[in-house]
Amino acid sequence: MSDKEVLAERFEEHRARLRSVAYRMLGSSAEAEDAVQETWLKLGRTDADEIGNLGGWLTTVTGRVCLDMLRSRTARREQPMDETFVPDPVIRPLTHIDPEQQAMHSDSVGVALLVVLETLEPDERLAFVLHDMFAVPFDDIAPVVERSSAATRQLASRARRRVKDATPSSDPDVARQRQVLDAFMAAARGGDFEALVAVLHPDVVLRADAGALVRGAGASKRLQGAKTVAESAMMFARYTAAATMAWVGDSLGLVSLVDGRPHSVMSVTITDGRITGMYILADPERLDRLELPDLEG
Repeated sequence: MSDKEVLAERFEEHRARLRSVAYRMLGSSAEAEDAVQETWLKLGRTDADEIGNLGGWLTTVTGRVCLDMLRSRTARREQPMDETFVPDPVIRPLTHIDPEQQAMHSDSVGVALLVVLETLEPDERLAFVLHDMFAVPFDDIAPVVERSSAATRQLASRARRRVKDATPSSDPDVARQRQVLDAFMAAARGGDFEALVAVLHPDVVLRADAGALVRGAGASKRLQGAKTVAESAMMFARYTAAATMAWVGDSLGLVSLVDGRPHSVMSVTITDGRITGMYILADPERLDRLELPDLEG
């Protein structure tokens, strides 16, 4: 086996972790894959024998690649992050995956958390993701953001407070999640407006991201309030009728299929038996790029 093949094998041992880092940094499955590929290219241009801790090196390099991508994204953006933006979800079938396995999956992270991460400055996001989610020491993160360890610690602390304050709580009990989603689908399919309102929190917030190219009644929007959100759900009940329950990120959600292709993906936050947040990705271009597993059964 050649040196390059050996190095490729060693890299593959770390790929899942690197993809997980990149996904949390970028909120995009496609961009995460690009970042991991760029890390591989950088490794190929480096003397691997000089790297003492390959896993740590790859993690920080992936972080640096993602940081550059975030800074470029921020520089191109003329307006602040649209309040209707919904990150790419990771979708898994319910079959043959128990809750413990799902929680252990490297890409399992809530869409609601990814939405909050999008509000952080790039340096804050890097410090928080690498330190709080992957236990990378501040001394290793500091050179990436070109700050002292103390200043990097402050970045993570500031991000941590913002994440804690803005991330909605959600019931981790899978059985209760299923019960609430079943009630939501039954009410939508049956056209029962009052039942829909009952399963929604009075201050429920809905984000629907249909992408830049979609216009009209199904366009991107942010709605708040049980009756307002219920009215919207009634309008699109035909898609709920075609919905399949699946893991969306780290909790249960709904995938609406039309002619075998995804029309929308919805994740929810549930507290005290009611839906408090709904995050719907309906951007045709991004849906086409999602890795959609077989959801039959």
